[in-house]
This record gives sequence, C-alpha cells and structure tokens, in this order.
Amino acid sequence: MTRAIKVRHLLAILVTTVMLTPPTAIADATPAPGGAAAGPVGAQTWTGTWEAAASGTAPALPGASIRNVVHTSVGGRAARVRLSNRLGSAPLQLDAVTLALQQPGAPRSPRAVAGSMRTVTFAGAGSVAIPAGRDLVSDPVALQIPADSNLLISLHTPADSGPATYHRSALQANFVARKGNWTADESGTAYTVSLGNWYYVTGVDVLGSAVVGSVVTLGDSITDGTGSTFSANHRWPDRLADRLRGLPPYRRLGVLNAGIAGNRVLLDGRGPSALSRLDADVFSRTAVRAVIVMEGINDIKGTPEQTDPETLKDAYRRIVRRAHARGIRVIGATITPYGGHSAYTPAREAVRQAVNAVIRTHGLFDTVADFDATVRDPSDPNRIRPAYDPGDHLHFNDAGMKAMADTIDLAALTP
Repeated sequence: MTRAIKVRHLLAILVTTVMLTPPTAIADATPAPGGAAAGPVGAQTWTGTWEAAASGTAPALPGASIRNVVHTSVGGRAARVRLSNRLGSAPLQLDAVTLALQQPGAPRSPRAVAGSMRTVTFAGAGSVAIPAGRDLVSDPVALQIPADSNLLISLHTPADSGPATYHRSALQANFVARKGNWTADESGTAYTVSLGNWYYVTGVDVLGSAVVGSVVTLGDSITDGTGSTFSANHRWPDRLADRLRGLPPYRRLGVLNAGIAGNRVLLDGRGPSALSRLDADVFSRTAVRAVIVMEGINDIKGTPEQTDPETLKDAYRRIVRRAHARGIRVIGATITPYGGHSAYTPAREAVRQAVNAVIRTHGLFDTVADFDATVRDPSDPNRIRPAYDPGDHLHFNDAGMKAMADTIDLAALTP
C-alpha cells in the first residue's frame, strides 16, 4: 500500500468516528463553486433542517449516481450532510458526493441552480468508505441555503456495497443515472430514472440559522406523509415548519421528520421500533429542543397486536424519561381514528380510545396535541372527517395534514 493510499484510508477511518453526536459549532473553510476554498466559515450554531429516518434496506445500485431531493425547513449559510450505512452489511463506498440547490418551481426535476453545485468532503477527502452499522456527518459545505427550498444531494456508488440503507416512502421524486459519476452535473440530463426512495441520506444541518433549535416528529406513516400530495411537501411536519417560519427568530425551530411508514412503538418491523431508534433518529440530531410523538396505531392493529394500554403507557413513559434526561420537551399526540379501514375492529377501537385517554389525562407528556379531536368526524367519531380522508380511512390528505399541524401549540415546543 502506498503512502498516499494509507493517508487516504486513515482519513476515511477518522471521519467515520464523527458519529451520531456531532459538535454544535464548527469552523471550516468556505468552498467556492466547485469546492475550492475561499475563506473562513467561522464558528456558529448548527441546527437540523431536514431528516429522513432509515427504514430498511434496498438493493444497491452499483455504478449509479443517485440524486436525492430533500426539503429544508430553515435556512443557513452553510450545510453538512448526514449519510448512513446503519442497516448495511458491508462498507459503503462513495467516491463522490455533491450538494446543490434544485431549480425553483420544479420539484420533479433533477436540474440544479446554475453555480450552486458544491463538492461534499469528509475530513477533506472527496471519497469515503462508511463501515456497516455506522452513520457519518460531512464537512461543512459553504452554500447559502434558503428555508422552504429543495436541495439536491447526489452520490456515486462505484461498486456493489451490499444492501443500501434507505428511507422507503419519500413521497418525493428522486433520480438515478444508471452508469457513471454524474454527481456534479447541473443539467440533470443523465438522471433518466425516477426513484421514490431516499438512498443513504438521513439528514441535513445548516449553520448560522436565525432559529433556536429543532423539533423532531417521531411517528409512523401519518407523520411520513402517506396520503399527501407527491413532491409537494404537504406532510403535517412540513405544514408545522410553515407555521414556525412565521414566528420571530427567538421562537423559530427547524422541523425534522422521523416518521417511518408502518413503524411501531414496541416492535421492530417497518424500521426499528420507536423505542430502539431514539438515539439515532432523535437524540443524535442537532439542537433538538422538543419531540412530538405520534405512534401507536400500528401496535394496536398490527400482528401481534397490543391489547393492553398499559404496555403503550409504559413505552411512552420511557420515551419521555430519556428525552427529559437530555433537556428535550415531549409533546404527546393522540392516535387518530381509522373506522372504515380494513384493520378496524371494535376491540381495537376500545384499545385506541383507552390509549388516547392515557395520553390526555395521565400527565405523561409536557403537553398534548389532540389530533384525534381535530380530525374525527363529529357525526361518527370512530372515523376521520370525509374532508380529510384520501380514501383509505386511515391516512390524511393535504387538508387533513394542515389541520393536524394547526393543532400544535407552538408555545409548547420551547420552554
């Protein structure tokens, strides 16, 4: 092994130790377009602006370039990217990663804003190997990041690195160029294949944002956005971010969506359980001030189903205890109706009602967001309002998502 290769290998090892708890302030060089250094970024506070929880694995795409489209909740003057091989079984080889702004007004396009393309590095190196079971945070990337905008995070995987850690239900058009390194291509013309998942990318932080921290929304498919308009960013956490941007800076928060379709509080299945993924999806995130917990319906209606409300009560209490130990407030959200859905039974409905009574009245949480009261049909409380129902009697359309976001007391998110 030559000395140059040894140094590069050492850098890759060192950067993978920058794990789930990166520093909240950092100084680095500011890359000019194309990645050349142009001056100091300076030391300021980092805040989370976007998250996708790792929900499982998919077949690798060896030799392909993958262009992930992610939506910011707050902006800043630099960014760092979070990548994951958490659920992989072999080292993930990445030989190029870039960050750019997506062309405004074109959420289903792989085209970048001219001049916005930046090289993403890891301990100064443009390529990296992420060990199986590990997460990674990039070096700072100097780029003016607007709030409420789409970013393009492009990765080239030169070889088969085994099962790819991904977020299955992105509800966002992402793109693949089947062969070659097209990560720096602004035109996006090589990206001829659409993809409905986020590959390897699990978060973005921004530097110098005029906000006081971030809030994580921990949930299942309803939080993940199922039922809302594709590529429109109308999930209820997106709508919450819209509301928070209207507040003065000393009350504003970034919003991080840790929803996984099919997720449960107690058991692994569709992604790690809420209890087992707290460290990775909540506590490791940057400047978290609060977490909103909306999980439990899949425990009630899944196989095996949970029939004892006390079991979920104990799980909620454990989540709150761990969050409070880190100074994080916890908002409990009631479980919404699903009458008319194929999984509905009167016995399961009785459990849902009992769990909601626990959430509302047992003082487990710092405060409660009563989603159930907001979205239920007054004439048939076991069902959601027809105006909010996309047709499956479980999830929510855009109007329902907005109603849920409007239920949250913004003053309760920070002390």
